[in-house]
Order: sequence, then C-alpha cells, then structure tokens
Amino acid sequence: MSRIKDMTVGSPTKLIATFAFPLILGNLGQQLYMIVDAIIVGQGVGVEALASLGASDWIYWLVLWTVQAMTQGFAILVTQKFGAGDRQGLKQAVTMSVMLCTAMGILFTAVSLLMARPMLVLLKTPDNIFDGALSYLIAMFSGTLIVTAYNLASAILRSFGDGKTPLIAMGIAACTNIVLDLLFVMGFHWGITGAAVATLIAQLISFLYCLLVLRRNPYLRFTKADWRPDATVLLTLMKLGFPLALQHILIAVGGMVLQSVINPYGVELVAGFTATNKLYGLLESSAISFGFAITTYMAQNYGAGRMDRVRLGIRRAVVLLVGVAVGIAVLMIAVGKHLLRLFISAAPELEAAVLDSAYSYLFVMSLFLIILYLLFAYRSALQGLGNTWAPLLSGFLEFAMRIAVAYTFPAFLGAYGLFFAEPGAWLGAVAVLIPTYYWQVRRICRQQALPNATEGSGPTGTH
Repeated sequence: MSRIKDMTVGSPTKLIATFAFPLILGNLGQQLYMIVDAIIVGQGVGVEALASLGASDWIYWLVLWTVQAMTQGFAILVTQKFGAGDRQGLKQAVTMSVMLCTAMGILFTAVSLLMARPMLVLLKTPDNIFDGALSYLIAMFSGTLIVTAYNLASAILRSFGDGKTPLIAMGIAACTNIVLDLLFVMGFHWGITGAAVATLIAQLISFLYCLLVLRRNPYLRFTKADWRPDATVLLTLMKLGFPLALQHILIAVGGMVLQSVINPYGVELVAGFTATNKLYGLLESSAISFGFAITTYMAQNYGAGRMDRVRLGIRRAVVLLVGVAVGIAVLMIAVGKHLLRLFISAAPELEAAVLDSAYSYLFVMSLFLIILYLLFAYRSALQGLGNTWAPLLSGFLEFAMRIAVAYTFPAFLGAYGLFFAEPGAWLGAVAVLIPTYYWQVRRICRQQALPNATEGSGPTGTH
C-alpha cells in the first residue's frame, strides 16, 4: 500500500515532482544501458557497428513506441477507475488490457520479423552496415512479447502512482545489462547481436520484478469472472490505446524517412546521428517521466471529478518542465562534446568528422528543448483526460513537419539542415496540443458547471 499514491489530494507540484523523480532515475537507468550498448559496440566492435545500431534505430522504435503508446493508453482507463474508486471497473480494465497486449504482442512479433529486411532496404541502408543492422533487429524483434509485458506492467504500476517499483526494476536491469554486454560483446564476441540479447534479458528481469509487486497489490485480487471478455471494456481500451499507437507509428515512420535521407550521406553522418540519438534519450528522459506523472495526475483527478486540480496541475507542471529543459539544454551544450566522444572509436580523421556531425545535431536539439518538454506536458495532460485523438492529430503534424524539413532544409543548409527535422516536428505537434488542451478543459468545466480554479482553491483546500 505504501507505493500506491492518491493524487487527488495534496500539492500538485509536490505530487507531480515526487512521482516523476523516481521515474526520471528509472529512465536514466534505461538510457544508461542503451548508452552502454552503444559505447561497448562503438569501442569494442567499431564505427561500422555503431552505424548499424543507428540504421536500425527508427525501425526498432517503430515497434517499441507502438507498444509503449498502446500500453500507456490502456493504463489511462485503469488510472481513471482508480481515481473514481471503482475497484471492479479497475480490475476489468487490467484483465482486458492483459488480453489485448498478449494478442498484439504476438502480432507485432510476427509482423516485425517479416518487415525487418524490407525496411532496411527501403531506408537505403549502406551495404557495409546492412548485415549488422539486420542481425540486431531480428534479435530485438524476437523479444517483442517481453517488451510488451514489461511496458504494460510498468504502466499499470504508474496508474496507482507507483514510481518506485519501475525505478528499482530498471536499476536491477541496468546492472544486469552492463554485465551481460561486457560478457556477450567483449567476452564471447557476439558483436551487435550480443548487445541485443543482453538488453532483452534485462527487460525480462524488469518485468518479473514488476509482476511480483503487482501480485501484492490489494486492488488486483482477481476472480475467474474478471477474466471473462467484456466487449465494452475492450472497445474503450482500444479507443484509448490505438490512437496513441498510431500516433507513434507516424512519428517512427517520419523518423525512418529522415533516416533514409541521412543514410546516403555516408557512415560519418550516420554514426554521428547515432551517437547523438543515444544522448537524445537523456534529453528526453525527464520529459517522458514528467509526462507519465502528468498523465497519472490528470487521469486520477479527472476520474474523481476534480477539474479545479486539473487546471492547477498543468500550470505547475509547465513551470517544472520549462525549468528542467533549460537546465538540461545548458548542460548538453557545455559538456555534450565530451560525452559524445565516449561513443566514437576510429581513425583521427573519421573520428573528427563523426564528432562534428554529432555535436552540431546535439546543439540544435538543445536550443529547441523547451518545445519538446511543452509537447510532453500538454500531450500527457490530454491523455490523462481521455483524449487520445488530439495526440494522434499532433502525430500527423509531427510526421509532416519532420519530412518537410528533411527534404527542404538541406537544399539551403546542406547536411546541417537535417538537424532541424526533429525541432520542426516538435513545433508542429505543440501547435495542435496546447490550444486543444485549453479548449477541452473549458468544455469539461462547462459540462460539470465548475468555476475556474484559482491558486489555493478547491474543495479540499490542500493545494
């Protein structure tokens, strides 16, 4: 019970920050073992192997982000039922989510394995890194059910306000992954495939720990009747989860189009993008964590009918996220080049070219980082309110902007123009999400006949 957090009472700032903090540490742990993968591959195998990782990134993210978004969408209903105090509805939301994720995990595994080679061909992957990228994708896609199980378990835990369990699970997994990376890649010389196997074993350990904690949750005492398929609940979950999944498919496809534009520029630019994309996880990890906290906060309070706390919460969240974004951007601009060197091992001339591309990309993204954090704040808030269609629309705009910038800016700026594709996508999404959020909140408040919330107001007076 101590890990379950009721976010319908108490200071929104404290609730969001304290919930996000362990998630930030957990995400940093996840980024750590992804970075370790890249460092060990880049240093132990070489620049071509590092480029193979980069060439496979967007294809793997297509599946990973789809799974993450789908499970996050399913968890919205769990969170709302918890906030409303509806135990039976909560249990049905969990069991139906498990059924859907099992079916979708099997489907994703089959489809992803079939599409790995054609997608690498479609992205114009250079011949010298093609086989490495394919081996990595086959290994990772074979473990799609593991990734799905972990993401659903962690999403359900977050629904209860539990950010500690995912942190502990990720810490155990990060340590396991580092040890296995060294063993499989450096010891057994399994190359890029060894890094993939190490990552999947780490994910399996994360899931098993989360499952152990979930089994102890007093809200999740299931009966045989709870597992009986319920068409209404299944349809509700699909309405919440599938638009988010489609949104992330669009984002990933846009990224793959960008990768196809990058690949013909050669191994130096591909490796530079790969090195920066590994650090990009660090840029984004706090935003993801705050996003989870905001979604949980919003869904619990919306389920409880507390729109006064919803409106106050977004104001506090925006202040938090802007401050964090500025701090991370300054840090990356100051020390980013030193961090990027960890990923690169090559002849001096090649290393200098890769490092120059990588830092230029990192610098551009750091300048626009506030926009990315605002994107997560408002997208997560809308998801907590049960609106997954506005995030889907923002995904279409992200897709369009990413491609438009990738194909037009290089004509004026050369390869440097490619570095603006991600910030351009962020701008397109924010242009939809911010006005939609305020429109929806006003509409809900009118329906509930609630007055506008002010600082320190609310039925409990605990703000």
